[in-house]
Amino acid sequence: MTTVRVLGAGRAGCSLAAALDGVAGFRCAEVWGRDRPAAEAAVGVDLLVIATPDDTVARLAAAVRPRPATVVAHLSGSLGLDVLAGHARRASLHPLVPLPNRAVGAERLRSGITFAVAGDPLVRRVAAALGGSVVEVEDADRAAYHAAAVIAANHLVALLGQVERVAATAGLPFDAFAGLVRAATEDALTLGPRAALTGPAARGDWLTLEGHRAALAGMPGHRTELAGYDALVALARRLSLDTAADLDTAADLDAARAEVADALAAALDPASPPDPALLAPAGGQVA
Repeated sequence: MTTVRVLGAGRAGCSLAAALDGVAGFRCAEVWGRDRPAAEAAVGVDLLVIATPDDTVARLAAAVRPRPATVVAHLSGSLGLDVLAGHARRASLHPLVPLPNRAVGAERLRSGITFAVAGDPLVRRVAAALGGSVVEVEDADRAAYHAAAVIAANHLVALLGQVERVAATAGLPFDAFAGLVRAATEDALTLGPRAALTGPAARGDWLTLEGHRAALAGMPGHRTELAGYDALVALARRLSLDTAADLDTAADLDAARAEVADALAAALDPASPPDPALLAPAGGQVA
């Protein structure tokens, strides 16, 4: 029987403890919050999971008295194993799923998700016991990995927030777009983003895009709305250029990507909206 203790009584820690409750081969000890001394947290358990905000992990890990047989792990996606220095057996276990509360989080952790792991192999056993799969992420790749995770979750939610705001200007409810969001997401996951891309940026329909920009320019906070929209048009255009069969040479593709990079740079400066000509198809070609 593998005994696990979670240090940190927030959403992530409580979700993991609840998910492991009753899983064959594992027993989850009481979750420790701020009222318990961190120094003794590794006593009597095989795995101690630090489930606190990123900026507190190193401090708490240093406060825990090392036990040679106890694996000390964290749940952070952005941190490496160096923050657990001082412990002989170190690991990280990051679930690629939002954990909004204990009940939903526990269910999702047992739903066959992917866990990013590193370090001691015990965390791979935890992922397997929960029915998940694992990807190995080395410390040097943590920033890129976590950026991808943030884009996939937090940025997607922020983008849907823009959908809600823009839809409201037309008197439409956010849930009217639910089917579109689900279908587009499913297409991207099953076909791949390149094959799933549709819309005016992929077609080179610049008059339509300019109509969108005009509508956004009339909204409150229009600079932020336009900056976000222009950046995503540039990313959509880049994706379409990556798959364009009519770009005959590497030089053509490099030139087209350079134009997209210019458009992105301009889009990220809300005070200077990008020139629509920057997003014109390279060499007059349409992907």
